[in-house]
Amino acid sequence: MACALTQGYTLDCKDSIGGLKEVYFAAVEDIASFTGSSGTLTAVTMEAAKTFFKYELVKESSNFAEAINTNVQNGTVFYAQTLEIILNKLQVNTRNEILLLAKNNICAIVKDNNDKMFVLGKVNGLDITGGGSASGTAFGDRNGYTLTFTGNEKELADLFTGTVPVPA
Repeated sequence: MACALTQGYTLDCKDSIGGLKEVYFAAVEDIASFTGSSGTLTAVTMEAAKTFFKYELVKESSNFAEAINTNVQNGTVFYAQTLEIILNKLQVNTRNEILLLAKNNICAIVKDNNDKMFVLGKVNGLDITGGGSASGTAFGDRNGYTLTFTGNEKELADLFTGTVPVPA
């Protein structure tokens, strides 16, 4: 059988922490290809003059999750990916970039607080499906944006070990 099990799972050290440090966004159409196999991607090739754009994230404010979705009767399985990020401070340049993110089919490379990177929306892309902006009420409230990206993929997110191409 092509989908035979190959290994078990052993408990490891308690040295992993949650949260995201940064996220890199590019339009899916700007990516020529990824290189790698078996769940690990080692490189990304971009279309001419295209790059990812880096977004630094406020600590302990952003995350990604993947939900396994199956239909036993139909013999199907897919993975629903969700990325939630916080961008503090209402400002025009951030507003304008959010408008562009919302109009594109996005691929995201997220870097977690364990310094591991994962590719979301690799094939089918991510869309902004929720979020908003708020001024806050009290002096200590957030003034900024909350963005939720979602997408569906045939496989769980790949680990990315390469260098993310960003503007020089």
